[in-house]
Amino acid sequence: MEFLQEWGYTGLFIGSFMASTVVPFSADFLIIGLLLAGGNPFLCFISATAGNWLGGITSFGIGWLGKWEWIERFFKVKRETLARQKERIDKYGALLAFMSWLPFVGDIFAIGLGFYKLPPIKCSIYMLIGKGARFLLWIGLFLLLGDKLPWL
Repeated sequence: MEFLQEWGYTGLFIGSFMASTVVPFSADFLIIGLLLAGGNPFLCFISATAGNWLGGITSFGIGWLGKWEWIERFFKVKRETLARQKERIDKYGALLAFMSWLPFVGDIFAIGLGFYKLPPIKCSIYMLIGKGARFLLWIGLFLLLGDKLPWL
């Protein structure tokens, strides 16, 4: 908790950004931790959503550049995995950006959307809505149930 209190919203932003790019962990723990430490729900929402969204845009951008070496090296995504995702990308298109918040596959979706050159504006808007909805849900659950959960 001391880390979250010391770094606050900046730490939440950075952690959420990293969680949406190269570091395999969930920003959900960070936002709940900052809320537990007394963080403002609105500022937590803005910080987490902005960081996670910009991280997703970064993943999209790396995919757009289309260098397999970068994708394999930094994101640990094998060519076969991205090729399998191509079927979903062909079927759902930019709507998959809504799902870029999902653990494990969300980053692959973002990379794939960029790699296969789907419309950047449309993808970024859908990505923002999906990631924002995720954090809004966590904050809502915390506000509604936080005092009723045994571990809080």
